Amino acid sequence: MIFERIKSEGIAHNSYLVGSGSEAAVIDPRRDCRIYLDLTLQRGLRIKHIFETHRNEDYVVGSLELNSLTGADIHHGPGLDWKYGHTLRDGQEFQVGSLRLTAIHTPGHTRESMSYALADLSSGEATVMVFTGDALFVGDVGRTDFYGPEQASVLASSLYDSIFNRLLPLGDGVILCPGHGAGSVCGVNIADRDESTLGIERVQNPLLQKGKDDFVKHKVAERLEMAPYFRQMEKYNLEGPPLLKGLPVPSPLAPVEFRKEMDKGAVVVDTRGPAAFGGAHIRGSLSIWLEGLPVFAGWVLDYGSPILLVLEEERSTEQAVRYLVRAGYDRIAGYARGGVEAWYKAGFPAGRLQILAVHELKARMDRGEQFTVLDVRAGSEWGEGHIRGAMHIYVGYVRETLNEIPREEAVAVICRSGHRAGLGASMLLREGWQEVYNVLGGMEAWVAAGYPVERE
Repeated sequence: MIFERIKSEGIAHNSYLVGSGSEAAVIDPRRDCRIYLDLTLQRGLRIKHIFETHRNEDYVVGSLELNSLTGADIHHGPGLDWKYGHTLRDGQEFQVGSLRLTAIHTPGHTRESMSYALADLSSGEATVMVFTGDALFVGDVGRTDFYGPEQASVLASSLYDSIFNRLLPLGDGVILCPGHGAGSVCGVNIADRDESTLGIERVQNPLLQKGKDDFVKHKVAERLEMAPYFRQMEKYNLEGPPLLKGLPVPSPLAPVEFRKEMDKGAVVVDTRGPAAFGGAHIRGSLSIWLEGLPVFAGWVLDYGSPILLVLEEERSTEQAVRYLVRAGYDRIAGYARGGVEAWYKAGFPAGRLQILAVHELKARMDRGEQFTVLDVRAGSEWGEGHIRGAMHIYVGYVRETLNEIPREEAVAVICRSGHRAGLGASMLLREGWQEVYNVLGGMEAWVAAGYPVERE
């Protein structure tokens, strides 16, 4: 038996390749799918089946892309009007060499969610691993809020039944293969490890220690952010996204060429760290650090606008492109050749984002200076402790709540460490705010300095 876990950074996505003999199957492939072909070429395999666990919300699934390259059949769960592939029946079985994959309908995260139990018939009939998608994670379970608060309790109840009646009975020794790891937006407290079994989860997973009523209450009470790009992902993953036929290759643009693309409406995304962005940047650009692209691009970028990249190093271009296409952003117009240095050497105006240390922030607050502290962390982080008198708007909602943020006074933007604050501050600069600061080090530095916090 051949088993490979393919991890996609940023969205903490796990996809899987399993094989036996000369045949293979892929579970939840990513859109930049050349990696599966490379693995099968190395091992002399042919991809026969592509299995989706559900219509994913946080990335573009690569099933059609992989199908166009391999001809493999695509399978997904019941209850949606899929525009491609084949709808499965609960209990349907597939043979891949000596492997048997059995489809198990496990609704809860979404109604069509499927899990896939794998048995290696060369050694016995017992299930040896199960691919659970977003139903069951290591240390957590999937979110149940995608259909709105009025459906959350129904979905939570279904998820509990799926886990306790369909998955755990497979056996304590069954290896768990979830769709995401730590850092995913599809769970709250996913453990920072890949390995687990159903037995370990049954004993250690905090959510599985609850009775059904408490489980449902807990899930209904969860408050997770709902990114606007989820709707685009759901559309693509139901109807099928445009085929890439290879990664886009952005052109290196000299400052004059870069400026022309800006004048035509392209949005500049600066992927350097917040300190570098603060020192000098192209005016009007958005600060989304490289590792933040997979999540935060979907909060602030429109699908109709071309994207221009500013990079710390030009060798990071491929990584940035992969992050963007996984979220459906294919219109990448180019990147700044020579970076910001080439820009200001060519005589184009550069902007600055002022930096505040937490000591300076505290001193200004103690002096009674008039300014707004804008906390752009998630609601759960805010509840754990925040600066007294701060305004709270999650960074993803800043653009749609600009009228709530004072323009007539300085704004000090703070997050946990400075990255999301850099994004929030760059949006304010782009919209015309004059005196904006990024509190570098964020609440981590504030707490480390011993300054007081309020809790809710």
